[in-house]
Amino acid sequence: MKPAHARIALLNLLVSSLCVYAAAQTQPRTTSAEQSFSLRQVMSAPFNSGLTAAPKGDAFAWVSDTEGRRNIWVVQRSADGSSYASSQLTTYANDDGQEISDITWSPDSKSILYVRGGSSDNPENIAPNPAHLPDGAEQDVWIISLDGGAPRKVGEGRSPTFSPQGDLITWFSKGQIWYEKPEDIGVKPANSVKVYGGCDSFTWSPDGSNLAFVSHRGSHGFIGVYTPSTNSLTYVDPGTDHDQSPMWSPDSRQIAFIRVPYFKEEDFDTINRTGVPWSIRIADIATGQGREVWRAKPGPGSFFRALDANYQIFWTSDNHLIFPWEGDGWLHLYSVAAQGGPARLLTPGDFEIENAVISPDRKAVVFSSNQDDSERRHIWKVTAESTQPIALTHGEGIETQPVVAADSQTVAVLRSDARIPIRPAILTSSGEFRDLAPQAIPADFPADKLVIPQPVVYTATDGMQIHGDLFLPPDSAHCTPHPAVVFVHGGSQRQMLLGWHYMRYYSNAYAFNQYLASRGYVVLSINYRSGIGYGLNFREALDYGSNGASEFRDVQGAALYLRSRCDVEPAHIGIWGGSWGGFLTALALARASDLYAAGVDMSGVHDWNIDNPQNFSISDTAADPNARWRLAWESSPLASVDTWRSPVLLVQGDADPEVPFLQTVQLAAALRAHNVPFQELIFPDEAHAFLLHRTWIAAYTATVEFFDLHLNPHKP
Repeated sequence: MKPAHARIALLNLLVSSLCVYAAAQTQPRTTSAEQSFSLRQVMSAPFNSGLTAAPKGDAFAWVSDTEGRRNIWVVQRSADGSSYASSQLTTYANDDGQEISDITWSPDSKSILYVRGGSSDNPENIAPNPAHLPDGAEQDVWIISLDGGAPRKVGEGRSPTFSPQGDLITWFSKGQIWYEKPEDIGVKPANSVKVYGGCDSFTWSPDGSNLAFVSHRGSHGFIGVYTPSTNSLTYVDPGTDHDQSPMWSPDSRQIAFIRVPYFKEEDFDTINRTGVPWSIRIADIATGQGREVWRAKPGPGSFFRALDANYQIFWTSDNHLIFPWEGDGWLHLYSVAAQGGPARLLTPGDFEIENAVISPDRKAVVFSSNQDDSERRHIWKVTAESTQPIALTHGEGIETQPVVAADSQTVAVLRSDARIPIRPAILTSSGEFRDLAPQAIPADFPADKLVIPQPVVYTATDGMQIHGDLFLPPDSAHCTPHPAVVFVHGGSQRQMLLGWHYMRYYSNAYAFNQYLASRGYVVLSINYRSGIGYGLNFREALDYGSNGASEFRDVQGAALYLRSRCDVEPAHIGIWGGSWGGFLTALALARASDLYAAGVDMSGVHDWNIDNPQNFSISDTAADPNARWRLAWESSPLASVDTWRSPVLLVQGDADPEVPFLQTVQLAAALRAHNVPFQELIFPDEAHAFLLHRTWIAAYTATVEFFDLHLNPHKP
């Protein structure tokens, strides 16, 4: 694109973004169906996360993000047990990009700790401020009472906890563990203990005498223990490896933890099918001495793979440890006696465990998996002595991130389906759901106008079978040709599902794919190799990413599959994605402009050697010290810019902590030098996963206008 044309295109794009809400309401330039809802409407429902059970009573709390206004909601059961009453606890009223996380109940369930603001763990030590708040932003710990009143600031930091007796609050900030009595908040200065390195995984012993945590120190990590009564800090069973995921014994005398061995090439961006076997150890608190309880076998599962959960080890009331392991090529739960011995498989089959939590009485572990339903999630339960997991949910919905109430019986989940986004619900004894805040769904949310995505399996260009979700326009019958779009998710270790996603980024993407379908596009959301849900070997695919970009074959296969359909116009297929999906979008346009007529690249990686230069250190035995650099370059979109012909829209926030903004800067320069048509939409001070709702609206509005311009063959 010539510079003058680029300036005109950019001006037009920026003007359209300023008019974002009006643009979202307009009719498409052409579709074979009438647009039935706006972009604003399909993105108006709250996104719910962080579901947490109260330690007493039958109560739950969660974070609700409604068009960028993030607040804590709570629900409590009535005295007679017949109903639940939900209400909004906090009253933040603006789309200001300030996240809420780390919800923690007090032991008496009368107050809640939480964190507001994004992490300042970046080179600039600055918390995200995409709304350009004049006073800046910081990450702070707050406390609020369920009885009413404004929240009170506890201190700057994250990872707050209450001691089991409720007499102490602790949190972490800038290399120090801070602690304070609840009654001293705002009255006396908080106390602190200096610790080396970054810390996380804070967990109190059941008797409240000690606080365990993980001390990350770069090449290794320790399990630390802080004792408030003596104001002392110790490290149990220290070694040269990465110790992580502490779990207390029920009697508070021991800690189980995971030890992941250090290896010289651990910073490489490599395929982690196998590694030096990891182990589970137990340390005695009185002596600090440790012993090995169990060790993974060489081969599959020797490289540790974690659950998406707060804990990786669950110490049961009958003195067993339940933990995740990929010993058979799938992430399953196993049980081993605390005194040691062989591990027993609790969840056999070709599926993966994702989230897990132990009941308060430590008798059962409740978890989500894709057992018997590879493109969704459902809830199951096991004990240390189980022979098969017990199904708690099933059907065409998605249930995930379970929590168990104080009675150790009531289970709450986050659930969604093809039409209603993720929301909290109680699982009743009859196996039905009781949504906890149905009133939060806007009256004009277009649930009944959304299409039901269809599962498809197509063949990549090397023969691998790839799963995808197909969104068809409402009038797609009778083989009427439509423009089409392929969506490639980020991660890459993610899985798109047959319904609204449980991650905010992909919930937004699902909404946008529905919007594209409503405007007459056939949309194919692909689960390319290196994603989750299909086993170890699929996730740790050979030669993917900077090692050869083998997942590009799945992107090629997606376009060829769409071309074979009678309801797709072969010459009008586009592609869009963010992060890793932005990398694959750029790679598709660079290598296969004959297949993809246009693309939207959000925050993509364009040169692997820019993104992670530390990943390409070469071992002393390497025959060619430059081989990794060359392979990473050849796997990058910039290496193929000479064959890039299709127009592209580049979208990114310049405060992106995940993908350096230089990635987009250098791609834009290369496209300009090669006369490739492109447009830009840049958001100053925005993060990788956009924090402002209005940023998402602006980005998606620009995307649909870009596709309408370049993919719609019947423009007026």
